[in-house]
Amino acid sequence: MKGKKQTTVKGIEISYRRIEEEEYISLTDIARYKEAEYPSDVIGNWMRNRHTVEFLGVWEKLYNPNFNSLNYEGVDKEAGRNGFVLTPKRWIETVHAIGIKTSMGRYADTLAHKDIAFKFASWLSVEFELYLIKEFQRLKQKEQQLLEWTAKRELARVNYRIHTDAIKENLIVPTLTAAQISITYASEADLLNVALFGKTSSDWIKENSDKKGNMRDWANVEQLLVLANLESYNAVLIEQAIPQSERLVQLNKMAKKQLETLSSIAVNKSRLLSIPDKMENK
Repeated sequence: MKGKKQTTVKGIEISYRRIEEEEYISLTDIARYKEAEYPSDVIGNWMRNRHTVEFLGVWEKLYNPNFNSLNYEGVDKEAGRNGFVLTPKRWIETVHAIGIKTSMGRYADTLAHKDIAFKFASWLSVEFELYLIKEFQRLKQKEQQLLEWTAKRELARVNYRIHTDAIKENLIVPTLTAAQISITYASEADLLNVALFGKTSSDWIKENSDKKGNMRDWANVEQLLVLANLESYNAVLIEQAIPQSERLVQLNKMAKKQLETLSSIAVNKSRLLSIPDKMENK
C-alpha cells in the first residue's frame, strides 16, 4: 500500500498509514515482535479466538454502516471451536469489514485501525502494547506541533502579501525600475528582520552557512506569530508615510513587548501545569 510511514517500537519497525482520516497500523509488523518469520500465523491464531471475534464484531457495528450482521452471527457461533479458522481476508469478505485492510503480493501486509491494532498488541504483550500506544501518542503530538507551526507560517505568508501590497501602493512610484522595486521590497523585508531578529537576512546566512533556507524558516512559533503582527503593523505605518528609521524603532519595541508577553504566558502555563504534581506530592 502506498503512503505508508514507519516508526520503531521495541526494536521492531512498525508501518502505518492514514486511510480516510483514520490511522491504520500494520498487524504484520506487530506480529513480528513474537514471530519474525511467520507473522501471518500469529495474526491467524489471534483472529480465531472467540474474544477477538467478539471485539471485531462490536467495533464493526459501531463504525461500519455496511457491516453484515447476519454473516457475522455465523462466524461468531463457530469462533473458538476446534478447527475454526479465520483469516483477515475471510473476515473482510464475509462481513464487509472496514477495520482491517489487506494487501497481497510480494509485500503482503495486514493493516488494522489503531483501536484494533492496540488490541492485537495487548494480546501479544501488555508491555509492547504500552510502548506502541506511547509511540503513537508521541507521533500525534509531533504532527500537531507541525500543523501549528505550518499554520503560523502560512499566516506570516498572508500578512507578507498585505505588507508588500502596502509597499507597492505607497512607497514604489511608477518611475522606479524593476531592480529598484526589488531593492525596496528587500529593504522592507530586512526592516522586519532587524526589528525582530536583530539582523538582516544576509547577516543570518553568513552566520549560518550550514543551514538550508532563511532565518524565517528556522524561527519558532512565537517569532512567526510576532512576525505576522509586525507585517500588518508595518503596512499601517507605511500608509501613514512614517519614515523607515522611525518605523524600525516602533516595530522593534512592538516585537520586544509581544515576545515578552508570549514568554510570560508560557511561564504561567508551565506553573499551572505543575500545580497538580506539587499537590499530589503533599
